[in-house]
Amino acid sequence: MRNAGLGGWPARRALMSPDRTAFVFRGRSLTYAQVHERTTALAHRLRSAGVAPGDRVAYLGPNHLAFAETMLATHVLGAIFVPLNFRLAAPEIAYMLDHSGASVLVHAPECAATVTALPAGPAARIPVADLHTPPDLHTPPDLHTLPQSTLPQSTVPETAAPASVGTIDVPVTLDDPALILYTSGTTGRPKGAVLTHGNLVWNTFNLLADVDVTSEEVTLVSAPLFHVAALNQTLLPTFLKGGRSIIMPSWDVDDCYDLIAEHRVTWMFGVTTMFAAFARSPRWPGADLSSLRLLMAGGAPVPPWLIREYQDRGLVFSQGYGMTETAPGATFLEAGMSARKVGSAGVPVFFSRVRVVRPDRTEAPPGEPGEVLVQGPNVTPGYWDAPDATRAAFTPDGWFRSGDIGAFDADGHLHILDRAKDMYISGGENVYPAEVESVLSEHPAVAEAAVIGVPDDTWGEVGRAIVVARPGAGADAEELVAFLRGRLASYKIPRSVVWADALPRTSSGKIVKPELRATYSGDVG
Repeated sequence: MRNAGLGGWPARRALMSPDRTAFVFRGRSLTYAQVHERTTALAHRLRSAGVAPGDRVAYLGPNHLAFAETMLATHVLGAIFVPLNFRLAAPEIAYMLDHSGASVLVHAPECAATVTALPAGPAARIPVADLHTPPDLHTPPDLHTLPQSTLPQSTVPETAAPASVGTIDVPVTLDDPALILYTSGTTGRPKGAVLTHGNLVWNTFNLLADVDVTSEEVTLVSAPLFHVAALNQTLLPTFLKGGRSIIMPSWDVDDCYDLIAEHRVTWMFGVTTMFAAFARSPRWPGADLSSLRLLMAGGAPVPPWLIREYQDRGLVFSQGYGMTETAPGATFLEAGMSARKVGSAGVPVFFSRVRVVRPDRTEAPPGEPGEVLVQGPNVTPGYWDAPDATRAAFTPDGWFRSGDIGAFDADGHLHILDRAKDMYISGGENVYPAEVESVLSEHPAVAEAAVIGVPDDTWGEVGRAIVVARPGAGADAEELVAFLRGRLASYKIPRSVVWADALPRTSSGKIVKPELRATYSGDVG
């Protein structure tokens, strides 16, 4: 086999364990042999749509078997998979399709309205329902009339793809791009972080060095697969080991309890808000959670009180630190250290190096804050079609600059002290204020605006906009929020707006965000 990347995984795993269950979705199961057959058939379908090595295939939809199948089939062809956040608005999706140069967009029925709102473009649009239907034998249905209930049935037919479908063996190296993952931009536009097949393989190795994943693993995939953590920290390692991934369409507390009980789930990943909601459920005190041997958290630090609440149930957290550009693992806190090192992001993962440096890039001693730098085979080679952003992201000697401020303790455990630039995390979603501010500034009543994250009991943080009005212009908070709807994903839209006469600035004209947070983070009525 000439495909050394992820496209070779279905065939290799089917040869090793054809009858083991690979994926479960809404009660439907696929064995590894079926995954191989179906991804091969789907690769032929994509090839007939014109997909060739190096082309980009975008996917828009919630968690589903079709996500995994489309990704693997794309990699069978040596093409690049571009998973898109289905919560984004049509203009945001349109930018990513155009920027990545995607030749195909595979989309789910839930995203019909967004797809319909997209401007005409070169990307061929394939409904999820048509993935396993030859294009010359099927007329795509009207997406507006396709009910959501058809999604699982239409994409997982009773009979798998025929075994007679011809083998595809395209040469792919570990240095070839596998994914383009869009990260919210700090300058108003998202950047497409490129992850190679090697980045994904080495990240999997790093994960397996820290977590004892076995072929008997039953992994609950409950976080969005378009995010790097759910995809690379749970689904791919489980697939490599021949375990079983239970895929949830979206996060739901009661569904989570039901699936743990039904499948005896052993491992799950979540963000803080998910684990907090799970523990607040009335089912928490009496639920049988004895099958869970590992809970892995990421996206934002887990507060000590929540860790202790799980520890009281005999459950422990393994936390990590990383970012899309590190595929994502940079440091990891093993389960055995979770009580002793509460709040720590752990130690560098096995095959990567992490440094904390002063502004002059000399090493910061333990306890001294500095910028976190990462180097290793899991680190992105750069951003898609953005040479300036790529150069700015690396030091002259090749270390990736996280932009995060951290400090090592005396035991070599990393503690993250501040977030990258002014980003905040709302319900596990990264929100970069500059992107929101850019759209806010388009409103005719807005002279200038700044957005900060403020505490929220449900989402961890939500946005608050501090707005300076144009002279003589009139607008209220509800009007500004309504203006943002349809232009930004809902989680990016500020939940409150306050008006100010001016924004604090440095002598160079930059807005002083710390001063804004100190003034406006509390209750402003």
